[in-house]
Order: sequence, then structure tokens, then C-alpha cells
Amino acid sequence: QFRFTQACLASLQEHQGAERFEVIVVDDSSTDATAEVVPRMPGVVYLRNETNSGFITSCNRGAEAARGKYLVFLNNDALVRPGWLTALLDSFAEEPRAGIVGSKLLYPDGRLQEAGGIIWQDATGWNYGKFDDPEKPEYNYLREVDYCSAAALMIPRSLFASVGCFDSRYAPAYYEDTDLAFKVRKAGYRVLYQPLSEVIHYEGATGGTDLSTGAKKHQEINRSTFAEKWAAELMTKPAHGDLAPLQLAPPDRKNILVIDHHVPMPDKDSGSLRMFQILKILRQLGHRITFVPDNLAYEPPYTCELQKRGIEVVYHPYVKKVRDYLLAHGASFDVVVLSRCDFARKHIADVRLHAPQSRIIFDTVDLHYLREDSEARLTRDPEMRRKAQEKQQLEHELIDQADETWVVSPVEQELLREKWPRKSVQLVSNIVDLPGSKTPFALRRDYLFIGGFQHRPNTDAILFFVQKIYPLVSEHLGDAKFYIVGGHPPPEIVALATERIIVAGLQKDVRPFFDSVRLSIAPLRFGAGVKGKINQSMAFGVPVVATSLAVEGMELRDREDVLVADDPENFARALIELYKSEELWNRLSENGIEKTRVLYSADAASQKLEFLFSNEHLKSAVRPAGLEKTEIALAERN
Repeated sequence: QFRFTQACLASLQEHQGAERFEVIVVDDSSTDATAEVVPRMPGVVYLRNETNSGFITSCNRGAEAARGKYLVFLNNDALVRPGWLTALLDSFAEEPRAGIVGSKLLYPDGRLQEAGGIIWQDATGWNYGKFDDPEKPEYNYLREVDYCSAAALMIPRSLFASVGCFDSRYAPAYYEDTDLAFKVRKAGYRVLYQPLSEVIHYEGATGGTDLSTGAKKHQEINRSTFAEKWAAELMTKPAHGDLAPLQLAPPDRKNILVIDHHVPMPDKDSGSLRMFQILKILRQLGHRITFVPDNLAYEPPYTCELQKRGIEVVYHPYVKKVRDYLLAHGASFDVVVLSRCDFARKHIADVRLHAPQSRIIFDTVDLHYLREDSEARLTRDPEMRRKAQEKQQLEHELIDQADETWVVSPVEQELLREKWPRKSVQLVSNIVDLPGSKTPFALRRDYLFIGGFQHRPNTDAILFFVQKIYPLVSEHLGDAKFYIVGGHPPPEIVALATERIIVAGLQKDVRPFFDSVRLSIAPLRFGAGVKGKINQSMAFGVPVVATSLAVEGMELRDREDVLVADDPENFARALIELYKSEELWNRLSENGIEKTRVLYSADAASQKLEFLFSNEHLKSAVRPAGLEKTEIALAERN
């Protein structure tokens, strides 16, 4: 079987990423060219058994010789694909208590071989999705599974040793990987399937497929051994062939469906970052999450970023219409979150019809009509005023129809609670990571604005700043550069570029900017909600100069957390003062990080989302049976 070993090693070399690893080949007393060729391969540790000892003994011997933090067991009849190892390793970084992470196994003809293993109550097993299309959404998100095949799995070396390695009672092979998974789970760790790690496996190439001969005959013998050892655990497993439990949320957790305009792109806009964080936190809280983009588009790398974290993403061509998905699966959801008013309006009737048992949450992201109304007041445009009124009517109708409404600022929450005192109006604000400040004041220079230019308030803010404020600033800070960071800058923004005004466009990694600039500006003249640009800057410890509208609803104190100024002269004066005063800079930087931690961190959001999806909260707001839609709005409890 040397040709399989050779091909496996070649694939490891071809698809080697940034990870450093050692390759250990355990030769189980082969009679082919292995013993002659493999020892001469550079970078390979070669171990040979004097007698044929079987899969378990060979794997345990290889593990004992390994030096790395993690072990990867990989059959020699396997070919790895690009990114396979990174995906396994990342799972341990992302998932607390991960104990085993297994790859998606594919047949050479492209069909799915295994998307995680299932163990039935009678101790027989099944490869989930066997022979199906491997690109289907249901096989392409991180999931907890009963076991992963040892054809391709990763486990921390210390954990492997602490649970007793592969159990020799299953020698020479079969059920050792299943037993290992059960031992790891009993030790308090999780067994996960990671579909972003893909491995082609020539199933049976070395062990055969005939259950009556060779090592394969031990499969049935070892099933009995396994069933006896794990009898108590097997009583909790479903009957043979029952796949329904796979669609259930864990105990005391919820099946949650989220519908938004497209897959969140957190490096492009504040709304996407917030949605990405919400989805990630809900998954970390143990809920089963399904995300349906209204456009049903599969959009790498963003779709994969959700899938690798355990969020199922539905996409075309496997679903043709959102309505079709609701018709087929709506009855399984406890909660449906509809994000943004235009898309909530599009789907709310179908959700009520096909998921009548679910609690509908309308996530405003921000109250769109407030943003459009503030623009209408600034521009005195009657057409914009008319659009704002139409948007207000739409959003109010959705609040009436939904069981709960989410807003991002206390100002919006108070506004809606005054109008709907008996409705559940909840504050779920922006959520940012807290990288903090790593560069002292003296080593910083320049300043920036960050924001996507598909958002009209950002274009207006930059034009206002450059035309009215920048000339006043440049008189005093002539050497300072102004960076404009954000995707899709329109021609009028691109035209602003000079030697000291740098239109940087979309940046996948904004950390270098925030680690080097002295301050950030938010000269917004209209808008609504909480401004992600301010959250993001403060999280990096970069103080902000902002208009009063930009900080509305953020509970920030002038000259303690932020500098607030509205007219050009005062804004320029504040910017110059902050740029030059180390004492003021340090105070705002430290206070900004702390305020962000308290109000906008993942920890703060996790506590709020834990409450909002708790049985206590959901039961307190259950719709009384038999009410018509028009009555539901009056029956809600806050």
C-alpha cells in the first residue's frame, strides 16, 4: 500500500500552511517499499513495528513519540486539502473545552463520506451524510458529534494521554475512535466536527470492507465490547436510524433562526460587526443557530467565518426561496430574529404562517426613520421627509406585529417604550472586542475617520469635515496626516486625496491604523443608533472627537470619555487640543476603554443575550393563545 502512503505525504507537503508540525510515519511491519523509501524522506520521523501490531498499537506508539501540543491521527489512505490543518487548529482556539476535532471526509469521487459520526442506542454507528452532496448547508458547520473517525482527527497530546490513549481492548482496530470520543466527553470536553477541514479518504483501502475477514471482522466484535462498556451512555442515544435529535437544540437552549439582508461582513460595516458578534455569542451560549441571508448567497470568506464557529448558513442552490425554507423547517424554531425593517417586512408574514410557535424578534439595527428624519431636517428636503415618514410607519407596523423589538441605543428604547408601554423593547447595542491601546501618546501621530461609504451619513461627514474643519486644523497641525478608512468611497471622496489626506479605502486589518494614530473623528451631522466607529476607536484606546449627534445615546461624558463639538471652529479647537495634550489623551483613552468594556463588550452583550433567551424571559412574554394579530401588540408584557 506504499502508493497511498506516498500520496498522503505528498498532499501534506503540497498543502502545508503556516503551522509548524512534525510528520511521524508508523510502519506496521509492511512488506512493500515503505521501509526502504520513507526513512530517506527529509522531515519524516519513521517508526517501524517488528511485527504487525494493528492500528491501535501503531497509533499509540506514534503518539508517544510525538513532541507537539496537538496530535493529528491521519490514515495513510488519505489526501489532505488546502487549509485542512488550520481549520482543525483554529477550532481549539475558538471553542472552549474542545477535546477532539475531526475533518470532513470525502470519497475520491467527491461524494460525502462522513460529516461526523452518529452512535445509535444499539452501539451501531453511522457516518452522517454518507454518499450525499458534501456542499449541502447541513454538512457545513461546526457541530458537536458522537465521534469523529480516526482517519483524520486532532486531539491535544496531554488529553490523549490522560484518557488512556486508544484502548487496547479494541485491538487490532475498530471502535477505538468511538471509545476515545466517549472518554473525552466523559472527561468534560467536547467532540466536534469541523467541515472546513477537508480530507479525501480511500475508505477500506488498507483495512478492507469485508466484515467477515481481516481486521474488518473485529468491527462487530468490538461493537459488543463498546456496548458493554458504555451501556449507561448509550441509553441516552436515539434508536437506530432516528435523525430527528440532530435538529434539536441542547437542553434548556433554543433553536434560533436569524434572517438578515446578507451574510455579515464585519470588516465592512458596523451593522455587520454587531450581527456577527450576536450570532457568535448566541452560539457560545449553547443555542442552535441557523442564519438565512435574504439573498441566499454563499459569500466566502464570510459564510465560512460563521460555519467554522458552529452556525448553519442556508444558501442557494440548496434553497431557492426563503419562503421554501420556512415552509420546510419553520416548525422547528423557538425564536426567529428578523433584522432590518425592509427585510423584516418581507418575511414576517411567512414566519407567522410557517413558524407560528416561534417568538418573533424585530431587530431594528437602528431606527431607520430617525436617521432619515435627521437627514431631512439637515437638508430641508421634502422628499426625504416623506420617505422618513413612510419608514416610520413601516417600522411602527413591524413593532406592532413582532413579539419583541431590539434597539441599539437607550434613546431609541425610551422613545419606543413611551409609545408601546406593554411591548418588550430591549436594548441590544453594538458589540466590539477590546484590543486596548498598545502605543503611548508620544509614539503616535496623525488621525483618522472610519466608516463605509455605502452609508450616506459618512459621505456627508467627510465632506463637511474637509470643507469646513480641516482648513482650521491644518493651520496648527500641518504635518499631521488624515486617513479616511472605509469601503466604497464615492468619487467626491476619492477626489479629496492629497499628500496629507489619504483615502485608504477598505482595510481588512485596521489594527495598524488604530495602533499608530493619535485620535479618531466622527463629524456626523445626521444618523441614528449607536455609532460603531466610536465604539471601535474607544476599544482600541484611541480618543474620539465627535458631534453631539454622533454620541447620542452612548452615555459618554464630554472631556472624560470623548470630546464633543458641533460647529467647525469648536470641532477644530477640540481636535487640536486632544492632539497636543498628553494628559487629556490619556484620560480619554483609559476612560474610553473602560466605558466600552462596561457597555459594549462581548461580556456585557453575553449577559444580556443570556437573559433575553432564557426561559424566564421568554415565558414572561408568551403570546396568549387565540389572540388575533391586532390583539397581540396589546397583550405583550415588558
